Amino acid sequence: MNLWLRVLWVWLRAKFGAKLDMPSGTSCVELIVLPNDLDTNLHMNNGRYLTLMDLGRLDLFVRSGLMAALRGTGWIPILSAAKIRFRREMRLWRRFRLETRIVYWIDTSFVMEQRCIMAGKGSTEVVAAIALMRGGIYDRKGRAFVPVEKLFERIGLPHMQPEPSDEVRAFLDAEDALKRAG
Repeated sequence: MNLWLRVLWVWLRAKFGAKLDMPSGTSCVELIVLPNDLDTNLHMNNGRYLTLMDLGRLDLFVRSGLMAALRGTGWIPILSAAKIRFRREMRLWRRFRLETRIVYWIDTSFVMEQRCIMAGKGSTEVVAAIALMRGGIYDRKGRAFVPVEKLFERIGLPHMQPEPSDEVRAFLDAEDALKRAG
């Protein structure tokens, strides 16, 4: 099963699955580490985590109604930055849950937190990887990012910006420093 089949599977499940409350809802996608996810160490490849995290964002956008709100506008979701922390390896056939949620927004950017969570010993859960992603909605016709407030108005949500956590603030500061560095 390659990534395109996973994309189709996630999209169909999201399309016909339960709606997700926005902006506080958390997307959960159940996945398995497949042979084509492995690297030479026989655990999931570092880059594959980021690739599979696309599936979590797809589920979030479809189930929340954000994707439907983009239809016919020329607007597309674009990722602009990512920071990931690998905590535990995931080996072949390991089942895990990918959780995705929006944790902060400002002006034209969203920050999403994504976690790969697997079963640990007993009934515990272990975070295998955690990532923060920054992205926005890009207007191809206008050649600019769409203000979050405008998108929220389009889908009927109040624009109540949350306070950023220390981790989100550090992530945004680091991303801004990289942007200034060229």
